[in-house]
Amino acid sequence: MTGLLDTHTFVWWADNSPKLFPTAGTFIRDPANTVLLSVASIWEVVIKHKLGKLPLSQPLGAILSRLPAAGITVLPVQIDHALAVDRLPDPHRDPFDQMLVAQAIVEGAVLLTVDPIFQQYPVTVVW
Repeated sequence: MTGLLDTHTFVWWADNSPKLFPTAGTFIRDPANTVLLSVASIWEVVIKHKLGKLPLSQPLGAILSRLPAAGITVLPVQIDHALAVDRLPDPHRDPFDQMLVAQAIVEGAVLLTVDPIFQQYPVTVVW
């Protein structure tokens, strides 16, 4: 199964936080699964960290260097992802969330998130 990490799921994984629910942690650690991290999430972390809204336990570069060993693949934003945003319902206007939903749909991935807003989109949520 393919899963796309929501930004907060990525941050909780990176910090080894107890907020990361066991289901998500098990999904991430299962070598049978393909785990993706969107460049959009990395961009969101950079912005929020720079604004002082998101403290990190270590530099983002150090966190990102751990991705290959964890079996997490960075997913670039492609044209088909951007175009898929236009076909989404609009329960809220967060561009990062909309991109993650579009990428999950295009990639045939479930979305690993605890955020209830994603249940309003046509995507399967795992938490």
